Amino acid sequence: MEGLETSILPVSAVREGNSKIRIDSGFFTKTALQAESLVEALPNEPFGDIAATFRKGIFDIKADTYVDAGGGVPFIRIGDIKTGMIQKQTTAWIDHAIHAQESKTALKFGDLVLSKTAYPAAAFVTLPECNVSQDTIAVRLSADGKRRYRSGYIATFLNSRYGIALMARRFQGNVQQHLSLEDGKALRIPRLGLQFQERIQALILQADQQQDAVAQATMAAEQKCLEALGLSDWTPPEPLAYTARASTAFASGRIDAQYFMPAKEQVRQSLGALPGQLLSDRVDSIRDQWVPDRAPPMVRVRNYDVTDALVPLLDAEKEPSFAADIGSMKKVLKDGDVAISRLRAYLKEVAVVRTGDDIPSVGSSEFIVLRPKGTEISPETLMIFLRSTPVQTILKWCQDGSQHPRFSERDLLAIPIPDAVAQVSPDITDVVLDGFAARHRARLLLDAAKRAVEIAIEEGEPAAMAYLDQQEGTY
Repeated sequence: MEGLETSILPVSAVREGNSKIRIDSGFFTKTALQAESLVEALPNEPFGDIAATFRKGIFDIKADTYVDAGGGVPFIRIGDIKTGMIQKQTTAWIDHAIHAQESKTALKFGDLVLSKTAYPAAAFVTLPECNVSQDTIAVRLSADGKRRYRSGYIATFLNSRYGIALMARRFQGNVQQHLSLEDGKALRIPRLGLQFQERIQALILQADQQQDAVAQATMAAEQKCLEALGLSDWTPPEPLAYTARASTAFASGRIDAQYFMPAKEQVRQSLGALPGQLLSDRVDSIRDQWVPDRAPPMVRVRNYDVTDALVPLLDAEKEPSFAADIGSMKKVLKDGDVAISRLRAYLKEVAVVRTGDDIPSVGSSEFIVLRPKGTEISPETLMIFLRSTPVQTILKWCQDGSQHPRFSERDLLAIPIPDAVAQVSPDITDVVLDGFAARHRARLLLDAAKRAVEIAIEEGEPAAMAYLDQQEGTY
């Protein structure tokens, strides 16, 4: 049995808190049993007993019904809470009418969102209002629950190693694991002192402010880029009818109308009229492949999906995976690369790779990996340029396909980058790096909050408070 994780317990204990009579190993991991033992030793209550609302999110809603950011209500999906906080800058938005129609899962500041599928996660709602998708659970505390618990503390507990273990224990299913409402309600929440809970919630709110600073830095950097290009007031025209030469269509190999949208050509001409070079002259497109079957099974790599690039930084926060657990070929990523997803350009999945360690990084085959040839334009500036409205307009009308629209590497590399971008690159880089630093501070705050909750469970609240006192000034 050496090297194996085994749990041995009497048959009578198997049925405790096990209404579904589960006998699978996932329900009896040592981590889960330890977490349950520690929580049961404290005053605690089932999550369902302190909640007024505990509902699965909106079921029948499609991506083509989303509206532009700011034109409705944020719509929280499971990918938006995987870090333990709502990634506000990357959420989809739904129309006000749909939000009103689905009022049973409408949430406001102070409510909670839980993951329902794939993996355990939870987040404290720091938005004025939002709604949630079917792969999440909307939770509102009852009036009595609000008197005894703070939502920021509950989210932190659920994201701590003990909360994650208890949530993971309740996930079940073959193809895709999920958390049922019944099992979610059965999760035990330790009732710690309100003073401690409020201190934890204050840390979460500070982390949220730092996260907002990341988005603000990205917006400020984009504005600097647009001003340098003279396009800060430009809006893309979308006429109902337009023409293109047959020779142009044959040369491009495309006959669909969207490829010849005047807005795209207008941007190309505006960028091309300025002194500069094509993207292909300023970067190398890296096609190095990483095949998991050819790597030692236990080698660890950071495996980034395209959704990771919704945040403009691929960093060491991504937990490494074993090669044996990766099922498909990937692209090799190195520090200083810029990864841009060729899928669904409107999502702006563009990010700089900055891990700062020796663990190899790989990414989805849907990434186009760009490596700057020189130092005139930093990776951070290139990322901002690619996320800017003019470039996004080009990529939008270069896409091909219906369900999974993609743009080609050829169209991407043919985009002109004026020298004006290089001239403001130092300023843009400084702004972006300030945003990355804010992201790091947000992570330190979250980690401190989670560790404090774990210490309170293990050693008591005084030890946890002392830990927080010690940590002040480090983030």
